[in-house]
Amino acid sequence: MWKGRLAIISLLVVSLLASLSMFTVGGASDDQLEVYSWWTGPGEEEGLAAMAEAFEASNPGIRFVNAAVSGGAGSNAKAILASRLLANDPPDSYQRHAGLELLDDVRSGKVQDLTTLYEEQGWRKVFPKGLLDNLTIDGKIYAVPVNIHRANLIWFNPRVLRELGIAGPPKTWSDFLAQAAVIKGKGKVPLAVGPEWTQKHLMETVLLGELGADSYERLFSGDLRWTSPQVTSALDMFGKVLANSDVRSAAGEWQPQLDRVIEGSAVYAVMGDWSSSYLEQSKKLQWRDGYDVATSPGTEGVYDFLSDSFTLPTGVRSPSLSRRWLIECGSADGQNLFNPLKGSIPARTDASADLYKGYLGWTLQQWRDPKTRIVGSLAHGVVANNAYNAEIDSALGLFVQHGDLGKFASTVQQQFQETR
Repeated sequence: MWKGRLAIISLLVVSLLASLSMFTVGGASDDQLEVYSWWTGPGEEEGLAAMAEAFEASNPGIRFVNAAVSGGAGSNAKAILASRLLANDPPDSYQRHAGLELLDDVRSGKVQDLTTLYEEQGWRKVFPKGLLDNLTIDGKIYAVPVNIHRANLIWFNPRVLRELGIAGPPKTWSDFLAQAAVIKGKGKVPLAVGPEWTQKHLMETVLLGELGADSYERLFSGDLRWTSPQVTSALDMFGKVLANSDVRSAAGEWQPQLDRVIEGSAVYAVMGDWSSSYLEQSKKLQWRDGYDVATSPGTEGVYDFLSDSFTLPTGVRSPSLSRRWLIECGSADGQNLFNPLKGSIPARTDASADLYKGYLGWTLQQWRDPKTRIVGSLAHGVVANNAYNAEIDSALGLFVQHGDLGKFASTVQQQFQETR
């Protein structure tokens, strides 16, 4: 009962904040730029501030208004933004994950086509094809990426592997299962997981590792059915991987999930590369010494990306001012101001590599390698629209609870057709 009451209270608070935002921020004067995001955490807040300072310096007389909303890993910000867009009171630019997370806004006419801006700025020459393909919706582009994060990574403590006599992280998920038997024999958990979104993140990396990049993309384009033998086999592997995790006592969030690995009670965790910033800044660990990372099993040479991007909303006071902000976001200087502080890498392939050390230098080199295959993340909004992602969430929760593989596959396949 208390959970229900808390949920109602939470919704009321979000609604109140949405109403207040319309009066306190909306309707601002023409000499300011209001940018809406969920960047309020360490690193990302400083990165946004650095870009804001540069924007004000290059646009004298214009004040940058940081309308960031904290809490809920972005869910609070998205709820308030939805209310503002519905009320036709958009900020001058707002954050979305690149890809199909933006599809609802495109279909409802809430964002403007930026294809011409891409041509003017020459961005097609400096953003990789795989990124451009995933940014394109019905032949047009509606957002400018500021950064790149990577999803297909497996994190570990090298000291723990040495103590267990394990030479290195698994190359395939079958290798992981073989290692898991050794790990459990030594009284440790093979794989730490967190809340449900981290379990979906894990599922996408297992699918990618088992299916390969081509079939993974065919699955989310609808050319490969969830009920096909190939996908059923990959989902079966996901079930086996989960059985070697601490899913029954999952961590409440992704940071405690990684804490278990660093402390040594668990050996591996699959998580995105925002982990490096957490491990280095909060835990004071050094890459290759206190922590290490490898591509998730079966995905060598593949880059499963997600990206924070910004938009030009319909109905803003000064579209030209919003476009100037987007030019800052897409510029090499802007991306180099933001990303070293955020703990991510620039989307551009020509931004200075000297600023990116340790893990970031390693992953930047792979992002820029023309041989690297780029695919989009499921859990982070690239390859599935919001409605489809929500249905996958619901089906996945039941699968984790009951283990009915056939029911999960048939449900997700049906929902793909119904949410297109």
